Amino acid sequence: MAIEHEVKLVFPDLEAARRAVAMAGGELSTARRLLDDALFDRQDGALRRSRTALRIRRDGSHGVLTWKGPVQPGPVKSREEIETSVGDPAALQAVVEALGFYPVFRSQKFREEYRVDAATITVDDTPMGVFVEIEGPPDVIPSVTARLGLTPADFVLESYATLWRRWCEAHGVRMGDMMFDAPSV
Repeated sequence: MAIEHEVKLVFPDLEAARRAVAMAGGELSTARRLLDDALFDRQDGALRRSRTALRIRRDGSHGVLTWKGPVQPGPVKSREEIETSVGDPAALQAVVEALGFYPVFRSQKFREEYRVDAATITVDDTPMGVFVEIEGPPDVIPSVTARLGLTPADFVLESYATLWRRWCEAHGVRMGDMMFDAPSV
């Protein structure tokens, strides 16, 4: 299985993130588009208890099914990941639900992707703020982070679902899906 290695970095706004990526030599590989993710679990919370995740991502008219294993110890977020493209995300969701899984969290983000050296950098514009994700070999992530003007002390290793829960708690907003029409304060 493939191992995904990544970190998130917080930026004050979209333009600051884009400027940092440009200064780091980022080359746009995929233009800005809306990603709509749904996480699934069983009624008994088996995936959450095992610290794994099952996601269907809608990216335009196509989708991606992803299984993520538990986070492994280390300075960056590392976990097993299995992904496959799907032609009909709605049909896939019907299959997943027929197998006993149900959606437990849905999130949206506008994402654009860049390449820097051996890393993929994404700029994610979410309802709770702007994040830059660096995905690549663990020894490359700190150097790309430095090129963005930040340090490993700035690494955010939590999932978007966890960050959203914390954001809602901090802002006195009832936890729900992370959508662009979510309540604001």
